[in-house]
Amino acid sequence: MVGIFSYQLLLFTDSFTRCVLLVHFWAPTFKWGISIANIADFAKPPEKISYPQQIAVTATGLIWSRYSLVITPKNWNLFSVNVAMAGTGLYQLSRKIR
Repeated sequence: MVGIFSYQLLLFTDSFTRCVLLVHFWAPTFKWGISIANIADFAKPPEKISYPQQIAVTATGLIWSRYSLVITPKNWNLFSVNVAMAGTGLYQLSRKIR
């Protein structure tokens, strides 16, 4: 029983370690900085919001959200960060349009 558990734990930690060392983990993780910066910009007056920047953030979020579900294996970290990017970009654009 202990042998099976330790083998499964070894497989899990080995796959987790390999995942953390790949760009498939770190690229979306650092991309959260864009969403956090966009959330911080909610305090800015709408006049200071840039249309081209928010259109780019929204388009990037929408395009890569779709891509992250098409690839195998599905990259849920990439999907979640891009949904957040699209959402914050759309919110900023709605503030600017009003």
